[in-house]
Amino acid sequence: MGSSAASATCLKAILREESLEVVGVVTPPDRPVGRGKVVSPCPCKAYATECGITEIITPENVNTEEAMAQLTAWRPDAIVVVAFGQFLKAPILDLPRYGCINCHFSLLPKYRGASPVIACVANGDMRTGVSVIRMGLGMDDGPILMQSYEPVYSDTTGGDLMDTLAIAGGMTLAKALVRMEAGTLPPEIVQNHDEATYARKLKKTDGLLKWSDPVLVIERRIRAYYPWPGVYTFLPERLRKKGNGGRLVVLRARFVPLKPEWKACAPGTVLELHKDGPIVKGGDTALLLTELKPEGGNIMDGAAFLRGRPLRPLEDQLLEA
Repeated sequence: MGSSAASATCLKAILREESLEVVGVVTPPDRPVGRGKVVSPCPCKAYATECGITEIITPENVNTEEAMAQLTAWRPDAIVVVAFGQFLKAPILDLPRYGCINCHFSLLPKYRGASPVIACVANGDMRTGVSVIRMGLGMDDGPILMQSYEPVYSDTTGGDLMDTLAIAGGMTLAKALVRMEAGTLPPEIVQNHDEATYARKLKKTDGLLKWSDPVLVIERRIRAYYPWPGVYTFLPERLRKKGNGGRLVVLRARFVPLKPEWKACAPGTVLELHKDGPIVKGGDTALLLTELKPEGGNIMDGAAFLRGRPLRPLEDQLLEA
């Protein structure tokens, strides 16, 4: 059961194991995507179809009698769940001989919930990993079967880390399933619920940049929220085109020390037009914005952005609305 590209990566790892047989795949229904709103399958269904898997169902709610009947007909020894997005009720959890097995992209009990990878980068963690757990009725609170560890580097983005953890998760998940069947899994580790933290589901509006925050916080969020939901600010009104809200997505930035004459400037002030992009005041020091995407435009480097938008140093501000 899965939906995302990470789900597809884990499915790929399972299919590579000769001793494991995928008897069915469950994904969400096809949805409209892109500007053209073309109805398309999720990445997991698309990959399963590409692999020639025909036993695929796409229920809006997997807990319905109809979906349950199909799951029962497949007679699974285990149900693997990766970024599926639906809660499983007791009848499904109790159906397989080995239970429902989830691959979660954090070192549980840290960062239970919907966005563990983003939370990891945003909080500046230097290490993370994946946890393969046996699912219960609670959110990501089941016993840990296996874990693997990965470093987090100072230039890692949320997208980079998700790709790395998807591969690590697939390998760990496949290994756990093989050892489960062989009876060689290590003893389960019960999570310490007192140490649990949560990473809530994000919305597009969570990416609004607050220039009064410390620049370390801002820079981490820029990396964590790339490519989604994206961190954004707004251009001064004089530079907004007609019918355009002036939203400006900040994709990459680097730290800049403050010159003495900049210290009294308000957060969000454009301090200087550097050859690599605008330098903007944060809550303490400053950031050089090196990659941006204006509303209705393409991704561009900071220098190209400035050629089309003549910001005025020490006069213009990037805004929160």
